[in-house]
Amino acid sequence: MIVGIDVGATITKAVVVAGGRLERKVKTRAADAVTAATGAFGKLLMENGISIAAVEGIRITGVGAARIGNDIFGIPTSRVDEIKAIGTGGMFLSGLDGIVIANLGTGTAIVEAGSGGIAHLGGSGVGGGTIVGLARRLLPSAEFPEIVRLARGGDLGSVDLLLGDIMDTEMGFLSKKTTVSNFGKMSDGASNEDVALAIVNMVFQVIGMLAVFAARAKGSPRVIVTGNGSGNPVGQKVLAEISAMYGTEFVYPADAEYTTAVGAALA
Repeated sequence: MIVGIDVGATITKAVVVAGGRLERKVKTRAADAVTAATGAFGKLLMENGISIAAVEGIRITGVGAARIGNDIFGIPTSRVDEIKAIGTGGMFLSGLDGIVIANLGTGTAIVEAGSGGIAHLGGSGVGGGTIVGLARRLLPSAEFPEIVRLARGGDLGSVDLLLGDIMDTEMGFLSKKTTVSNFGKMSDGASNEDVALAIVNMVFQVIGMLAVFAARAKGSPRVIVTGNGSGNPVGQKVLAEISAMYGTEFVYPADAEYTTAVGAALA
C-alpha cells in the first residue's frame, strides 16, 4: 500500500489509491509541516483500520514536503515534485489526457498535463489564502464556510463597479452586470454579504481569466479545476459566468480537492 500526502500551506491531505480508485482520504490542519504530515498519516490509518505494517511507502508533496527530511515512522518516504503530482492526479481523476489544470489552493497553479509530459504554465498568488486574508480584515469571520454563507446573500453592485454603472447598453458579449473594477464602487452601505461576495468574485475572476488564457494558448476547450478551492459553490458560479462569455469549459472531477495527494501516490 502506498500513501500519498499533500502537505499544504494550511490543509494537509492523505490518500490511498488502489485498484485504479481512490480508496481512502483524510484532511487535517496544522501549521507545522511535520505535525501536519504525521497527523494526516495517523488519522488515515486510525479512521480506516489500516495497519502500519501494510504501508509499503509514503510519497509526500506540497509546500511543506521539503521540511520533512527523514522517513515517516520508519516507512520509506520519498518526495514528489508538486507540479508532477498535480498533473498526474488531474489526469487520473478526470480520466483525460492532454489537459490544462487550474489547481486552487492557498495560491493558484496552472499546469499542462498529458502523455507527453507535465509542465507548469504559470500561476498566481491569488487563491484561497487571499479570500481568508481579506476576510480577516473586512468581515466578522475568516472561517471559510462562513465566508461562503455570507457571499451567497451578497450583491456585487454595492462593491464592484459594473458595466451598467458607466454604460447604458451592453458591450459585445459583456452584460451590464459585468465587473469593470473589483471593489471600484465600495459604497458606505455595503453589507458583510456584499463584501464577502466581492472578495470571492475577485479571486475567482482572476483565476478564471488566467485559466482561460492558458487553455486558449494550448488549444484546449476545457480547464480541469482542482484543489481546495474547487468545491466553492460561489466560485463555481463565477467560473460558469466566465465560461459563458469565453467558451472555455470548467470541469470539476470527483474528489478534486485531493488531486495533489492522489498524484503523489501515483507518481
